[in-house]
Amino acid sequence: MEPVIALREVAFWLERARAESRRVQAYRKAADILDGLSDSRRAELARTDSWTTLKGVGPKTAAVAAQAAGGDIPDYLTELRAAAEPIGVGGDSLRTELRGDLHTHSNWSDGGSPIHEMMSTAQSLGHQYCVLTDHSPRLKVANGLSAERLREQLDVIDELRDELAPFRILTGIEVDILDDGGLDQDDELLDRLDVVVASVHSNLRADTATMTRRMVAAVQNPRVDVLGHCTGRLVEGNRGTRPESSFDADAVFAACRDGGTAVEINSRPERRDPPQRLIAAALDAGCLFSIDTDAHAPGQLDWQGYGCERAVTAGVPAARVINTWSAEKLLEWTAS
Repeated sequence: MEPVIALREVAFWLERARAESRRVQAYRKAADILDGLSDSRRAELARTDSWTTLKGVGPKTAAVAAQAAGGDIPDYLTELRAAAEPIGVGGDSLRTELRGDLHTHSNWSDGGSPIHEMMSTAQSLGHQYCVLTDHSPRLKVANGLSAERLREQLDVIDELRDELAPFRILTGIEVDILDDGGLDQDDELLDRLDVVVASVHSNLRADTATMTRRMVAAVQNPRVDVLGHCTGRLVEGNRGTRPESSFDADAVFAACRDGGTAVEINSRPERRDPPQRLIAAALDAGCLFSIDTDAHAPGQLDWQGYGCERAVTAGVPAARVINTWSAEKLLEWTAS
């Protein structure tokens, strides 16, 4: 087993298990350091077992590298694989029908890994396609993409497509819904993208009428395909908790249905958004859904089962979930 691959797989399982970020980053940093070395330099380090002479490689990461270089599966990796618990068992039947993930982030905004690693991981998990949806410019805390940087990202994706084919990288954005219901990116660029996820990230405590007008305007915009984490709530995690935004759910979900905008079932454990009662309300309103991870790291791409379990509990049929569709059908729908 290659040391770089072993280190990255350790990071994957730690991310999947929601380990502390500093632990994950130790293995990702070590993998990046080793990946930047020549084959001959890595061979020398393996022969002399001197991995810890590299700045940024400590005893634990060195042990993984040494065992992998010696032809063994590292003990720590074996331990993590064995300890991995199933995710969203109650949603297994729906999870097998999903063909992609429509909401993911890379290190171009606030994700932790390069586009290639995110997409190759999605491919290894069985996806046929995955949408990259880094943040829009207003969200400066998340290093949101200016129009210029988004154009650069589209060029990078074009270069990666052939390498990962037949897996398909779809272009996208998680665009901020502005206070007036407008979208935080140039219309010309939004028109170029395969999938647009629109989310509220600011002024989450606005009054019900204001928030409702804002969300209805956004989901009625023909450029918007998915309404992301609609309540903005946080129920656990290192960012603390945050209550739901207040809006007229009947009005917003009717606008989603009539405007052809899917309601996202966000799979992040700290979000679980929408809550179950609102998934039921969107189902009753006749909405379509998208079950997404909102992954900011490769290991989080395996969180889709959490959302599937919640969808199954609410009685959402697979036919109403747009990422059970083929890429061709999905793109035909978003283009329309």
